[in-house]
Amino acid sequence: MDAIIQFLIDWGYLGMFISALLAGSAIPFSSEAVLAALVHPSTGLDPWICLLAASAGNILGSCTCFVIGRMGHMDWLEKYFNMKPEKIVRMQHQLNKRSGLMAFFAFIPIVGTVIVVALGFLRSNFLVVLVSMSIGKVLRYLLVIYAALGIFNYF
Repeated sequence: MDAIIQFLIDWGYLGMFISALLAGSAIPFSSEAVLAALVHPSTGLDPWICLLAASAGNILGSCTCFVIGRMGHMDWLEKYFNMKPEKIVRMQHQLNKRSGLMAFFAFIPIVGTVIVVALGFLRSNFLVVLVSMSIGKVLRYLLVIYAALGIFNYF
């Protein structure tokens, strides 16, 4: 794994995008390690461009998870989980009221992927999910950059 991370670090901004894309998809990967290494002052890379590359890759990766969930069929819930159609409709309604809040937490490793797949499967509004998920992911990467640069040491 260290060799892969080093390879992606060597690729700079493109490596950051690829690592974040992998991390945002269903593939477990630590894009935070790559980001922390790339924003170090010795690399000479712009932290804001790193933030943009990381966020774009991670959001795109999560969008693939949403699409994977969207490919699911609602009748699977009836067939494999013995759920009644009325209960599925109620569950969809309740989830869609909270889809923005749930999507915000898509940055959480592993759990975030499950959340986004579930939001896609239950046909949540893609625009709401996209905006909310993007805010959470950008904030997380911003915190990683601040931590890597040692800005929190001043508080």
